[in-house]
Amino acid sequence: MNSDLAIIHGYLCSDGYVIKNPESQKLKYYMIGFRNYNHILLKDFHDKFYNYFNKKPHIYRNERVRIGSKEIYNYLTDNFGSFYSKDWTLPKLNNKNLKLWLRAYFDCDSWVFCKKAVNRHIGLDSINHQGLIQIQKALSKFKIDSKIKKRSNRDMFTLIIYSKDSLIRFQKNINYMHQKKKKKLQKAISSYVNYNWNIKNFEQLFKEKVRIRREYMLRIISNLEENSVKIRKCLNKYGIYSKVYKNRNGLDTIYYSLEIQRKEDVRKVLNKNLLNKNYVKLLKEIIWKISWKK
Repeated sequence: MNSDLAIIHGYLCSDGYVIKNPESQKLKYYMIGFRNYNHILLKDFHDKFYNYFNKKPHIYRNERVRIGSKEIYNYLTDNFGSFYSKDWTLPKLNNKNLKLWLRAYFDCDSWVFCKKAVNRHIGLDSINHQGLIQIQKALSKFKIDSKIKKRSNRDMFTLIIYSKDSLIRFQKNINYMHQKKKKKLQKAISSYVNYNWNIKNFEQLFKEKVRIRREYMLRIISNLEENSVKIRKCLNKYGIYSKVYKNRNGLDTIYYSLEIQRKEDVRKVLNKNLLNKNYVKLLKEIIWKISWKK
């Protein structure tokens, strides 16, 4: 197993096929192919295939690369078994070739999600649960944390890489050849900010971070408990009572929310001029409507 074959194998397990027609048919064919609309990936598969097997597959309509060969079909299936979506297995590879295999597989089957201050992750779906477990173990060799969850609505499993450190390690060790995914991963990593808040200018910080939730309740979210504690201490100096709660989001990531829940404390926030102008107007309208209804 050299680097070329490791990449070929990764491509075939994700968007590829190694097939032959049924035994009942007289005319036999053996086909190895790779389907993808990204020309860079198609060219990479084509070149690696030629390097290893010394045979040039054909690129069709810039959407697939394929070649018919009984010899190569037998070589691949005899050494690696099935390449069907639910059956493929990750071969034993040294770390160098394992990185290349993962790069090829993630280039095809994964997505990168980036919503600043809410959710950034790399994900991939597969019906091959054991295959995802193998990928998870492979990622852990490079200290890349991931979780696998079963989709509730169908027989499908999702692997998620979700923390900033793991995204950085993925970029450093594996990364993408797919340019859009590569740029989106960098965007996701760059969107993280320094969460150690500077409390010196408390009033300005509070105006930037606070949000209105559920009628008139005010809330500030942070992934660090110490930030919430600092804000709470500053609010105490203004005579404003608040609470800090520990929570988990859908990706099982811990975060902390500081909440100002009592109406009299919300009024103090208004009176102390701790909100930006847009929120002042909105909050006054909300409180007025609640008072009018009562």
